Amino acid sequence: MAGYILRRLLQAIPVLLGTTFLIYFMVFAMPGDPVVALFGDKTPAPQVLEAVRERYNLDKPFIVQYLLFLGGIFRGDFGISFSGEPVSDILARTFPVTLQLAAISTVFLAVGGILVGLISGLRKGGIFDASALVVSLILISLPIFVVAFTAQYIFGVQLGWFRTTVGAGAPIQDLILPAMVLATGSFAQIVRLTRASVIETDGQDFVRTAASKGLSRRRIVPVHILRNSLIPVVTYIAVDFGVLMVGATVTEGIFNVPGVGRTLYQAIIRGEGPTVVSFVTVMVLIYLIVNLLVDLLYAVLDPRIRYVK
Repeated sequence: MAGYILRRLLQAIPVLLGTTFLIYFMVFAMPGDPVVALFGDKTPAPQVLEAVRERYNLDKPFIVQYLLFLGGIFRGDFGISFSGEPVSDILARTFPVTLQLAAISTVFLAVGGILVGLISGLRKGGIFDASALVVSLILISLPIFVVAFTAQYIFGVQLGWFRTTVGAGAPIQDLILPAMVLATGSFAQIVRLTRASVIETDGQDFVRTAASKGLSRRRIVPVHILRNSLIPVVTYIAVDFGVLMVGATVTEGIFNVPGVGRTLYQAIIRGEGPTVVSFVTVMVLIYLIVNLLVDLLYAVLDPRIRYVK
């Protein structure tokens, strides 16, 4: 097990370097001059422009900029944003908010999606199954901004259960509604994936053998059917967690959530290479760690899986 973890960590190094290089190159290749755009309609003196470029290493070739950034990352220095604030401070302020939002969203889609998918798979062809498939298809088809505005109007304006906007310093309960909105598309996918996996597992020989030994359905479903059906579901949830972290831009914008997504979008618009790449680097690290943990969880869900040389 220790050797497997070490190999995975070593494999993560080229992935991390390749990702940061590609992102930095794409930001570098964006048209326009981010320094000029920083001043808006004003026309600063050439000396001012040169001073700003020198401060952010924008006067150097691309490869030199990237190597300087990479060296700073290894020292724990993520650079300075165009507003003059250290990127590490921006990460410390926005990252916990998006992490809470993604975590709450993952709990919703995991618990609710697996439960609905399990019942739907066990009652294949019934009314509940048909209703679950129709609802999941509708949720997949709706754009996220339509779901967000509808949820704001119904649960925020009409019913008054939640605040329509979050804002800075809002309590964690204000993230429940945007988290539910963020989870809608993935929730539908989890329902359909769990349903298909449960139906397939329910027809396996080991399930029929357990039933022939006299085990009750109440024992067979959680131990034999659900446990063996969770591997593809857990894989999807792990991948989706990273997607939720990065893909929360629209949801954070509509609900005014001061998180990573909205900050990252603003940094892309301003052409802030160090800020964009720093945020993406943290996201890649989270993605790699979550996938490693999921791989280790496979052995818990399925005892037949062992990590050998």
